Amino acid sequence: MVWGLTADLSDEIPAGERALYISKSADGGETWKQVARVDSRYFDAGIDEGLRNGLSVAPGGAEFVITTQKGAFQIFPRAKASDAVVRYIAGPRIPHESSWISITKKEGDPVRAATAKMTPDGTRLIVGYGYFDMNPQILSYHKGRDGSWVSDGPLPELPTDLDILSMQWDKPRKARPDALYVGTGDQAYRLNLHTMKWTLIGGVEPDSAIHAINTVGGLHLAACWGVYEPVSANVVARATNAQFIYHRDEDETGPNIRAYGIEVDPASPSRQVVTALTGVYTSRDGGQNWKRMSDLPEGEYRTAHFNPDGTVIVSGMPGTFLANPFSSACGPHLRTRD
Repeated sequence: MVWGLTADLSDEIPAGERALYISKSADGGETWKQVARVDSRYFDAGIDEGLRNGLSVAPGGAEFVITTQKGAFQIFPRAKASDAVVRYIAGPRIPHESSWISITKKEGDPVRAATAKMTPDGTRLIVGYGYFDMNPQILSYHKGRDGSWVSDGPLPELPTDLDILSMQWDKPRKARPDALYVGTGDQAYRLNLHTMKWTLIGGVEPDSAIHAINTVGGLHLAACWGVYEPVSANVVARATNAQFIYHRDEDETGPNIRAYGIEVDPASPSRQVVTALTGVYTSRDGGQNWKRMSDLPEGEYRTAHFNPDGTVIVSGMPGTFLANPFSSACGPHLRTRD
């Protein structure tokens, strides 16, 4: 089963009528069924929210956690998608002291929830919060008797004051991971969950916004501007030989790229997919060389997912597509999702 979070972003839809949608596919992305609709009461539709919302799925899709500008929410699906139950997860609030950056929130409003990670057994939850208030926070939760998420308090303070953009467990399939990787607006960090000590990830260039983290076969980072491949648990190396397109309307290429996501094939870690501002790129050799998927519609792509058969679901502003970029067979390698 594959789960996806999509959003209404068209200007043709009035802000009050926009929604976030949780859908599932049981056939590798060929067909999708909507399981929950979250209306505009739970996110800020006035700023075209929908590009940076987090989704975490409990075992079997029994519940979901999403993050929005209005905090983190627990979603319980029902037979009718629009009847899904939405429950607020208690988080930090905007303090009396105003930020040095002008924001649209008032004192007492929920702090923006950026990203969420649930353990595979669905018993623990980590949520990263922050809204340009120079005070990023990561809160830990456990399941209460009534099924709600109960806060255990904050994790140790991050060694940075920039927003949290991404998080990933060191071993995403392990019920009790040993470490949590966190990407922020300037660097990447590793929190040892036994000692509760932070380590700065070596090899990341200054002022690199870490948009996504993948830990299949090692630590991989999708950043602005660059893609980083694993060296060790605490060190990465930037892909300097890669030739990405800087801008769609220009011929200039090089290792710089505004990357939003990086996915690694669990069955063959040398195969990777990067989703970026200028399209989707694939690598067959562990990130040393990259090829742009030129048969996709032009546009900005955010996420990718490897199916067990090697096909890939890619999604972004132009839509969602099922591709087979690593196939050696002749013929079409791309299909549009209805």
